[in-house]
Amino acid sequence: MRVTSGLVSLLTCCFCMAQSQIRVDVNQAQSPIRVNVNLVNVAFTVRDNSGALVNDLAKDDFQVFEDAVPQTIAFFARSADVPLTLGLVADFSGSQEHFLKQHHKDLQIFLREVLGPRDRAFLVCFGNYLRLVSDFSPVGDSLVEALQRYEHGRRHFPELGPDEDRELGTAFYDAIYYPVTEKLARAESGRRALLVFSDGEDNSSSHNMMEAIEAAQAADVTIFALRYTEYGNKGETARNRYGTGVMARIARETGGAHYDAEKTDLPTTFRQIGEELRSSYELAYHTSNPTKDGTFRKIAVRVKRTSLAVRSKTGYFARAGDPVGVGPR
Repeated sequence: MRVTSGLVSLLTCCFCMAQSQIRVDVNQAQSPIRVNVNLVNVAFTVRDNSGALVNDLAKDDFQVFEDAVPQTIAFFARSADVPLTLGLVADFSGSQEHFLKQHHKDLQIFLREVLGPRDRAFLVCFGNYLRLVSDFSPVGDSLVEALQRYEHGRRHFPELGPDEDRELGTAFYDAIYYPVTEKLARAESGRRALLVFSDGEDNSSSHNMMEAIEAAQAADVTIFALRYTEYGNKGETARNRYGTGVMARIARETGGAHYDAEKTDLPTTFRQIGEELRSSYELAYHTSNPTKDGTFRKIAVRVKRTSLAVRSKTGYFARAGDPVGVGPR
């Protein structure tokens, strides 16, 4: 059978196009597709008129607004359905270093009750340096053991953040900023929370309070502030009051809670935090304003039942490069 030269050319062209398409398909399969979906994640809790947590609501029970504009909920889950990534940050500067020593058992019980098979936690201790005393672990006992080694003078643990020469003793804001940006923001899935044991007083951080808050809001990290303030012979000072205000604001802006160790015992505090972590919700929405102009976007989550109240982060800053749209976790 004779084939004309024109037909040969046509067949050759088709074969080459097929090979080219195969190469394109292979290259596309090997290269991950990255899409900026502009998803905003929000963790929140709901309480009734008596202050009791409500954990049996569904997606259709909620509305979410950004700058008063209604948003469409793209993802919804209860806390029991998603894993927890938990960070513990303990202040060991000055008078603070003795506070946790008397509560090892309480902390151990809390971690055993909160951490499930899919959950994990880490521990950071700080003064003028930030030490990663225990990296991610699903076992709470290992964090307490690492804490005891740190308290007994073993300070060989790796540092978080850049190598900085801080002359003074308390890098409080850095102790929030770096655990959020280097540990929690990189967690792949689930709820993210930070427990901070401190008096809220800072004298050596390279970051300020608003930078710490913005980092937590961008990564959707809920902060629970457990404050222990040691007062001098003259009682409360202006510095004490400032630290109290800092702890309260960081908790409020991130949707968490602030606890005064002088007014509530730690076992009760741990129980309340544990209940919140087990009774929270997660939602995500595609923001209707994807412009990264650096402005603050106010978030409001509302329950259609008017007798219920929601607590969540107050919003986020829409900055270019910020991990606002990381998708459902």
